Amino acid sequence: AEDAAGMTHSLHAGKVVNLPSVGLFADGAAVKTVGQETFRLCSRLVDEMVTVTTDEICQAIKIGFNDTRCVLEPAGALAIAGVRRYCEIKGLLGHSLVALTSGANVDFDRLRFVSERADDRETLMAVQISEVPGTFSELYKTIAPRYVTEFSYRYKKADRADVILSFQTPAAKDKKEDIQELIEALAKKGFIATNLANNEMAKVHARHLAGGRAPEVQHEQLVSFEFPNNPGELGEFLQKLSGRFNVSLWHYRNHGDDIGRCLVGLQVPPDQEDEFHQFLDDLGYDHVHENENLVYHQFLL
Repeated sequence: AEDAAGMTHSLHAGKVVNLPSVGLFADGAAVKTVGQETFRLCSRLVDEMVTVTTDEICQAIKIGFNDTRCVLEPAGALAIAGVRRYCEIKGLLGHSLVALTSGANVDFDRLRFVSERADDRETLMAVQISEVPGTFSELYKTIAPRYVTEFSYRYKKADRADVILSFQTPAAKDKKEDIQELIEALAKKGFIATNLANNEMAKVHARHLAGGRAPEVQHEQLVSFEFPNNPGELGEFLQKLSGRFNVSLWHYRNHGDDIGRCLVGLQVPPDQEDEFHQFLDDLGYDHVHENENLVYHQFLL
């Protein structure tokens, strides 16, 4: 692993190197100081070293599971991650390579992190849009037919809004090309997009903190919805909503469940409350009004 590459640094230096600290995600292969005998053997027998990131290790665990239906621990999947990185570096295609895997000492706490970071087709992105009714739906249409897996937004200013979203690149397309195509397509619609795929703070923290308080928002109705988590269902939800009420809050994350869960804030002036309740009835989704929820008042207003 890149954050525990004691042997890599030692081989480059020609002597055992003491690392000041090591990352413990792949803890089964993380040591500050490699053994003298291990270093001697590697110096004689190892041709080249390859280091990998934590995300690449997570992707390797997923690949190993898809192929064998066995869940490897991070250190056990290092070889798969290394082979993938080696093929990328050397541009290898159509070759048969062997990865020696070992170790399945993993718990559910670790799996939660792995599942969040293992999808190498998923991209995290920040998009700045205008605060105009219907713009949210237009953003989704521009991203389609890509599969949106995350959508978070909170009203902040009267003229613009910032959205954090995740989407999956279709399997048949190159990921880097697809991201660039989408950024250009969004720019043509007046959206400013930033790729956060390599932004560790965004992936670990900001995606969960996006939003916050909106004391200036008026006539907000906060509703949590449950709907069938079918392909395109989120887009249909936005289409039904488009232009009827201004969206002041939106939070959706696909967790692989058969039910999609979405928290939505809508600005509903008093003279539109009857229309709003009729809209909810016509929508047909299970929903709960959250305006009296303690968390809403503590963290979102």
